[in-house]
Amino acid sequence: MSTSDTFIAHLLELRSRLMNSVIALLLVFICLFPWASDLYALLAQPMLAKLPAGGQMIATDVTTPFFVPLKVAMMTALLIALPYILYQMWSFVAPGLYAHEKTLVLPLIIASTLLFFSGMAFAYFAVFPIVFGFITAAAPQGVAVMTDIDKYLSFVLGMFMAFGVTFQVPVAVVVLVRMGVVSVEKLREVRSYVIVGAFVVGAIFTPPDVVSQFMLAIPLWLLYESGIVVAAWLAVKPKD
Repeated sequence: MSTSDTFIAHLLELRSRLMNSVIALLLVFICLFPWASDLYALLAQPMLAKLPAGGQMIATDVTTPFFVPLKVAMMTALLIALPYILYQMWSFVAPGLYAHEKTLVLPLIIASTLLFFSGMAFAYFAVFPIVFGFITAAAPQGVAVMTDIDKYLSFVLGMFMAFGVTFQVPVAVVVLVRMGVVSVEKLREVRSYVIVGAFVVGAIFTPPDVVSQFMLAIPLWLLYESGIVVAAWLAVKPKD
């Protein structure tokens, strides 16, 4: 088979993988569409629980009540279909990898996905109640907290991304060590700078209360330490 034929075959396979991923995403979205409003209500629960009795959210645009739940349903469908989408990506690139690369890449993909979901869950169940409790308590007297549902969605997505990316620290540490960019010993030496950086990140991505900052900074530091442990274990693990 010529080079051009091989390239075309790869393009056709890539198109097939992409189509399979899009179809899976659309099928899940169609199944979730009837419950789009319920999904948004579930997403808004941490905020609604902290509003005063009778408090509610508002929609300032005409189409917002329809499109915002639709966005939530689509993003939920993406999360549900993500394992299958990652499988399609892996099936495409795996044949071109060496055996030792496969043994590293696949666990990293799985770990990265699980860590991202864990970061989102940590934000939803642990951080949001504290953050929204602080926000509603800090409102001046006579000011009713009535958040726009679109702006709330944007805030929540930003927090999900912040914590999801933060929880990727162990994967980043392992990759850097395995690529030879940095050594485990060097990572241990700069531990104090990482701790300071973790609290700076916590101050940037959370509301201005100490508890919220600690709830991002402490997991970030612990995840960094866990990355060092895993990287050190892989470094001494006997090679086949």
